[in-house]
Amino acid sequence: MRRATESKGAVSFARLAVTVLAALAALSGCGGGAKDTPDGRIRGNTLTIYASVPLRGLSRVSGTAAVSGARLALAEVGGRIGEYRVALKVLDDATVAKGGWDPGQTTINARVAVLDPTTIAYLGELNSGASAVSIPPLNRAGIPQVSPTSSAVGLTTSGPSTSPGEPQKYYPTGVRTFARVVPNDTIQANAQVRVQRSMGCQSTYVLDDGEVDGADAARSFAVAAQRAGLRLAGTQTFPRNATSYTALASGVAQTHPGCVLISADTESGAALLTAQLAAAMPAARLFGTAGLAESTYTDPARGGIPLAVAPRVVLTAPALSLSQYPASARAFTAAYQRRFGPVEPDSIFGYEAMSLLLNAIGRATDGGTEPAVRSAVRAALFATRDRRSVLGTYSIDPNGDTTLRRYGVYGIVAGRLTFWQAIAA
Repeated sequence: MRRATESKGAVSFARLAVTVLAALAALSGCGGGAKDTPDGRIRGNTLTIYASVPLRGLSRVSGTAAVSGARLALAEVGGRIGEYRVALKVLDDATVAKGGWDPGQTTINARVAVLDPTTIAYLGELNSGASAVSIPPLNRAGIPQVSPTSSAVGLTTSGPSTSPGEPQKYYPTGVRTFARVVPNDTIQANAQVRVQRSMGCQSTYVLDDGEVDGADAARSFAVAAQRAGLRLAGTQTFPRNATSYTALASGVAQTHPGCVLISADTESGAALLTAQLAAAMPAARLFGTAGLAESTYTDPARGGIPLAVAPRVVLTAPALSLSQYPASARAFTAAYQRRFGPVEPDSIFGYEAMSLLLNAIGRATDGGTEPAVRSAVRAALFATRDRRSVLGTYSIDPNGDTTLRRYGVYGIVAGRLTFWQAIAA
């Protein structure tokens, strides 16, 4: 991780303070006189959903895709639920200094939502580390939250791959407020193990980028591999954005793994790492987790891996091909392409996250005819059962997890993700 000098840190803190003050000033005039109440009842006829995603750095591709999907879902209901106007306010959780999502900025975003008396729900975060930051303050305020893509197991449940205190430490009120429409990393790990075994992997070396998503997916894979009898040749956290990974690649090669798993995001330097691992181990198979399933990793024109390396790389991602989804997904894709252009994997999850929130608000307000109360929306969200969606039919379990259990497996052809198969894990 890059560290600022003391003077730069002081400047960053000052800018942070200015941002907070500006946010507070803006909020003092919002909501048309609306006031919140202890049960979270919203006064007035405007309901605000905040979306917090990275809009800078390489992950801006996914952030923009998720927000565009959310905008499409809101547009399809005309921006209204009965007598209520629903407003979407988008917040950037990334900073120039970090080159991606930033804990301090994420804290500000959550605080902005908490201080706005018209806030009915929160869409975010994309990164699990960011969700770990925003869940507690939103939980204290009783604001229901849906993440399109945060997949770390410990956000919702405990287990052998989670850290001490998870997930209870994220919910100071003791009441769950966070849900997600993407399967957690246990599902991805099982899919990774199955596809690796099917491709002849006898031993796998695991490299993660040290971020919450990367580390969680790596730990989950290690647990799944042990259960399946797939040997781990080694595990290691690689330095993010190093100028060279040749020494690391040489060290990995000395363990003679048949396969290597890179558990990381696109902002980690994973494209360079992949290329240098491929050079050091010409016969090894290379695998990547969902954080790499975007064009900034797959397309060399956008800083991704070389075309010559691509045939050796297999990625897992929660998005499936249209043939694996209901007909409504094809309608979504057509509408999205008309309005925003090419569909990224996270587009459909942003769309479904917003659709789920709108559905919960509609049920909690009887179609927009009854008072809008955060606690009622939260209850409706967690009461979601057999929802027919663009992702398929699913429910939200008491922990906030989706009951969807399928993961996609992708190759890379001409710089683009190419769907291979769906694995039920």
